[in-house]
Amino acid sequence: MKINKDSFKSTLSTQGNKLNIISLEKLAEAYPRIRKLPFSIRILLENALRNYDGFLINDAHIENLIQWNPKGSDASVPFKPARVLMQDFTGVPAVVDIAAIRSEAIRKGKDGSKINPKVPVDLVIDHSVQVDFFGTDYAYRKNVEYEYKRNSERYELLKWAQNAFDDFTVVPPGMGICHQVNLEYLAKGVVERDGWAYPDTLVGTDSHTPMVNGIGVVGWGAGGIEAEAALLGQPIYFSTPKVIGLQLKGKLPEGITATDMVLEITNRLRKYGVVGDFVEVFGDGLDYLSVPDRATIANMSPEFGCTITYFPIDDQTLRYMVKTNRDQAQVDLVEHYCKNNLLWRTGDEKMEYSDVVMVDLSALEPSVAGPKRPQDKIRVKDLKEQFGSLLKDIHGREYVPLEERETWYGEGGSGTRFNQRLKDRKMAEDVEIKVKNKNGDALHSVRISQENQEYAISDGSIVMAAITSCTNTSNPSVMLGAGLVAKKAIEKGIDVKPWVKTSLAPGSKVVTNYLKRSGLLQHLEALKFHVVGYGCTTCIGNSGPLAPHIERAIDDYDLVAASVLSGNRNFEARIHPKIQMNFLTSPMLVVAYAIAGRVDINLMEDPLAQDANGRDVFLKDIWPTQEEIQDAIESATTKEDYAKEYSVIFDGEEQWQNLPAPTGLDYEWKDDSTYIKEIPFFKDISVTPEPLRNIQNARVLMNLGDSVTTDHISPAGSFSEDSAAGQYLKSKGIERSMFNSYGSRRGNHEVMMRGTFANVYIKNKIATKQGGYTTYFPENKELNVYDAAIKYMENDTPLIVLAGSEYGSGSSRDWAAKGASLLGVKAVIASSYERIHRSNLVGMGVLPLKFKQGEDADKLGLNGHEHITISGIEEGLKPGKELRVTATKEDGSEITFNAITRLDSAIEIEYLKHGGILQYVLRQFLEE
Repeated sequence: MKINKDSFKSTLSTQGNKLNIISLEKLAEAYPRIRKLPFSIRILLENALRNYDGFLINDAHIENLIQWNPKGSDASVPFKPARVLMQDFTGVPAVVDIAAIRSEAIRKGKDGSKINPKVPVDLVIDHSVQVDFFGTDYAYRKNVEYEYKRNSERYELLKWAQNAFDDFTVVPPGMGICHQVNLEYLAKGVVERDGWAYPDTLVGTDSHTPMVNGIGVVGWGAGGIEAEAALLGQPIYFSTPKVIGLQLKGKLPEGITATDMVLEITNRLRKYGVVGDFVEVFGDGLDYLSVPDRATIANMSPEFGCTITYFPIDDQTLRYMVKTNRDQAQVDLVEHYCKNNLLWRTGDEKMEYSDVVMVDLSALEPSVAGPKRPQDKIRVKDLKEQFGSLLKDIHGREYVPLEERETWYGEGGSGTRFNQRLKDRKMAEDVEIKVKNKNGDALHSVRISQENQEYAISDGSIVMAAITSCTNTSNPSVMLGAGLVAKKAIEKGIDVKPWVKTSLAPGSKVVTNYLKRSGLLQHLEALKFHVVGYGCTTCIGNSGPLAPHIERAIDDYDLVAASVLSGNRNFEARIHPKIQMNFLTSPMLVVAYAIAGRVDINLMEDPLAQDANGRDVFLKDIWPTQEEIQDAIESATTKEDYAKEYSVIFDGEEQWQNLPAPTGLDYEWKDDSTYIKEIPFFKDISVTPEPLRNIQNARVLMNLGDSVTTDHISPAGSFSEDSAAGQYLKSKGIERSMFNSYGSRRGNHEVMMRGTFANVYIKNKIATKQGGYTTYFPENKELNVYDAAIKYMENDTPLIVLAGSEYGSGSSRDWAAKGASLLGVKAVIASSYERIHRSNLVGMGVLPLKFKQGEDADKLGLNGHEHITISGIEEGLKPGKELRVTATKEDGSEITFNAITRLDSAIEIEYLKHGGILQYVLRQFLEE
């Protein structure tokens, strides 16, 4: 197929302007099958045609999309997004990378000003605020103070970047979560640029970028490395996706929230298997779903495993654009363009999907998900019954139902005798409670006397309840619903339990405005759900400390404590390193569970609490009707709120405005900085790369199981003084209180190398200790991963990682690949990969290999003690090539097998040859 791009060019007249477009209508006249293509594939096709140059995007790419195969294929799809979205945890290392590329170009005598974004970049600072203070009217102000105290050096870098790079805007701290800001303000639906109109598309350096699919924008999370290449003008290449049709039928029944809906969809699609696929939503259920409801679903795409969950543009989209104060001319452009270019949903389409998964919205029930994975849905009514098996899975001990418990305190005795003993003890001291059943099995519990309060917490007690994360805070129905639950609870005279740390982190200031206008914020505050900040907070691991006596009780009595949060992630050690059970649920149920104080309860039948008169109060007593929620939405949400808050979105508060920032083309790297260091990838780079070599006599650094997430590989939260990263910072004179988090330290490779594979719950099969340990085989000595890797490096020993299925699931965390690369990992052999992490490995020059069907490390007899040689690399690579792996055991015997190369396109092979995608881009620039 020979493509003549100009033959499909047309004009669109709107608002007196004539804009160039790629006409899908014209294309459909030549190729009628296009009318059956999913909307998302049509958008990729428009993108490829408009950017066609015969080289980076060629005839084969266009033909592949026109002849899209519903089964998917290895054929490459190029994608040039209209813009790039970043947040600060991933944005800081991206800026460090680009600044380092510019520094190397300047050192080599090139014009550094040419290292610049080729497409607009919006960076939203939303990941750094921590919940140090809560439950008071000063919590927000104090948390912001601490945020700037910890992060000013990082923010100075971002202010420098805003001035040093073209088309690079920064949304300062305290304005909102990047995905909610994207949905409510940044997303255009259709872009008008340089005399052209075309669909708004993007990649974001956060895995939840697909949230914007809810407003009809094709965009997904990419690793920071890949996004950096995209903003420097490099197309993103990926294999032709399947498109799974998600058919929604019916409407949500009374009492069911959008969160219940998304947890069901997450469970269903993860079980079905959509990793690397597109999901596109259709069906009559769409007619009843607002854009916030749609965005709630799309946000959880990484939890399904898919690339996007696309909602086509329709009347609901336009209604939301008007409600959120989009310019009327922009709304008209979206409508006119989509209706005239095969991108408008009518509901009568006859699409050709790879397969269809149907969900009946009318059959949903209240749900939570956890305690370790977002896809593990549990009906609220079943959580009490399932708690025992969850506890046994986590800690191996038996659960004792409340009605079967026989309790004694300390050395024996209970009741009056215990209370008399308490009078003789000082306050703020804890006393162990042992709870047993008839078989003598003990449930861990402790009674705490603190500040004239006495209470008991035990396994399953909720110590943290957080309304947080863009998943739900973008949706007025569940946020106002939470306020109504709080209001009714106050009216019933019940309160949250004293051991629960509560927080409210709205996704934008618009949320606070409508909660105030509705009069509901005061009721949330009465239950200590005060605003603590505008950012991801608990969902990203910035939950802050628990009360010291709670942490001591958990440590001293080995409690399996719980959290509830309205977020999208609950992986091990992500929320808080001392909380082993974490459940996702709606903001409304977060409030209810905080009142109950424990998760081993059936909220549908058991009382939440008792009022002052000893009468039971049930969930149904404080649950608002859908009519009450809708009335609150209509009376409290206004277009003017969006106009007011987003008119000053780039201004920032006083701290930001007064923050000094470096100037100049070349960033001034500081040798003594513990936050920002020039990354070593590009220093003194050769003009041409070394040829690829076979991997000889490598050792296994990590032998891992299934479902290892990027949080396991590169944690984002807090770390201890005893960790390798903590020891490094202490050696630089940094006090423990100023460690901040791994996520905030991503501009310093020295910290991040030490944090790689350092999650406290990661399990390495070649180590006896859990949490960041391995065996250094030349000495058969157990060391932390960093120290072992450095010793291997000193001996020029290459390293590999063995892993199971879904390796690298979770966040689009480029440091999970960067850290592995810096530690000397040359290849990973896994049963399967999550899409973004595989791409990140390639982008860092690490070879991803896949075990053949029916094989894995255990089945092949690999234990991780072997010497590993991977041959067939020197002879040349191609997508899907099988390489020979020889594992030599300690007794000299060999295990040989073939592993499949997960390099999915010719360009990915080029990236590997250059040691990474950014090295490839830099060398291209140096050749000019």
